[in-house]
Amino acid sequence: MKKSVVIVAIAMAFSVTALNAKNVISNTSTYEVVTKKSTVNPFCMSIVKGDIETVKKLIDLGTDVNKVSNGLTPAMYAARYNRLDILKLLVKNGAKLNVKSDKGMTAEKYAEASNAKDTLSYLKSLES
Repeated sequence: MKKSVVIVAIAMAFSVTALNAKNVISNTSTYEVVTKKSTVNPFCMSIVKGDIETVKKLIDLGTDVNKVSNGLTPAMYAARYNRLDILKLLVKNGAKLNVKSDKGMTAEKYAEASNAKDTLSYLKSLES
């Protein structure tokens, strides 16, 4: 008998809690959250990580060295993350450095913004 009373009491407590929760939920406003999933392609991720061997292999397999990923070109990623050896490889394989990103910035501007001194000096040396 005691077990039955305890079980009934617990069941009533849960039902009261559930009713209160429904009232709270129904009184709140509904907001729709929209998230934009931005993904960086594997070629640009290899550049960000500084994995020059993978970058070389992907170029040999025919990856476009000017293909935009998440609004940036591979040269912009190399400049932004100060990957000088990769940037030189990209330029050697036809990377365009005067292309502007969605934000209107070139590879040189990304190097300046991230204080990537090696890539910045290299890009400036190409101008002269």
